[in-house]
Amino acid sequence: MYPVRRAGPRLALRELEPLDVDGVFAIYGSPVATRHLSFEPRTREQVAAIVDRSIASAAENPRSEYALAVVEHDGPLVGFGRLALDPHQQRGATFGFALRPDVWGRGYGVETVRLLLGAGFEELGLHRVWGARAPLNDASAATMAAAGMVEEGRIREHVHKAGVWRDSIVHAMLDREWR
Repeated sequence: MYPVRRAGPRLALRELEPLDVDGVFAIYGSPVATRHLSFEPRTREQVAAIVDRSIASAAENPRSEYALAVVEHDGPLVGFGRLALDPHQQRGATFGFALRPDVWGRGYGVETVRLLLGAGFEELGLHRVWGARAPLNDASAATMAAAGMVEEGRIREHVHKAGVWRDSIVHAMLDREWR
């Protein structure tokens, strides 16, 4: 599926572009936005490399990763979403999302998750989509629950960040639950 373009009431998913580096950096470079993510804040150069890799992976055939800009309709980038096909699970994918801190609390997270799930189930024909969150990320838990995802369990000491191991909480949805 290329190019990805999926719209919701206020937001849309689209392919990343070279000019998105600063928008992604506003998320991935922010200590606030990355607090519960699996990595420390990135430098602008690291973000530029991520955007470049994401643009290159979009041209692969078959495509295994969908790293996408989350934008207000034809407006600025407010988030980053990702679906990665799981090579070990037929018709399965992991997903993740992050938003700029200045747009938190507007319901954009739920809309972003629904856009990503819709792309996975309706466009890619997936059977299962799952994601993991930090145990203390209550906002992400509420967002995934509001989008209809089911909390499935805990992966112990899954992420190593800032010199310590952290668990992850898994949330998932099946295609029949999406319908």
